[in-house]
Amino acid sequence: MKSIAISGTQRVNLTRQNLRELRATGQVPCVLYGGAEQLHFSAPVQAFKHLVYTPEVHTVDLEVNGKTTKAILQEIQFHPVTDAILHMDFLQIFDDKAVTMSIPVKVMGTSEGQKQGGKLIQKLKKLRVKALPAKLPDTIDINIEALKIGDSFKVGQLALDGLTILDAANNVIVGIRMTRNVVSAEAAAKAAAPAAKAAPAAKAAPAKK
Repeated sequence: MKSIAISGTQRVNLTRQNLRELRATGQVPCVLYGGAEQLHFSAPVQAFKHLVYTPEVHTVDLEVNGKTTKAILQEIQFHPVTDAILHMDFLQIFDDKAVTMSIPVKVMGTSEGQKQGGKLIQKLKKLRVKALPAKLPDTIDINIEALKIGDSFKVGQLALDGLTILDAANNVIVGIRMTRNVVSAEAAAKAAAPAAKAAPAAKAAPAKK
């Protein structure tokens, strides 16, 4: 999985007044936990642009006071009106300890059902997985080329080395739904078939003498 480098400054003053002052100057209060002790820090809001405002997921190389720690974003709080970032929680990760993340689903190819006029419905955009950091993928790729109208691809059909999928096995990830156009075309074809059979054969005109 790709990683983003973020540099922060350790926070010593943890009062509410200090939080307001940090946010007023474009800084985001953060906490790193999961290690020997919690680390309170702040970083410029611009530093989180490619971590928060993107469909992709990343690990983070977090540098505070000259020390770099590998982490993942666990929780983010937004202002209910302005959507400004208020606070972020990070979890320290270790090479030998599995972590849980939500990984984007990437649909590959065009299904047979779509070629027949069906509509692709993607019900799950991300899947929660548990794996060692080195095994975390950027995306979970699903090839849908063989799916026909009425078919679906479920979580239980995935077999990914080193990953444990935490979503229910019977959850549908993608499916091909029949559209009104397909229904109308099939109905018209069925109606035309009996009419064609019932139509009398045309008689040949008598030959002129």
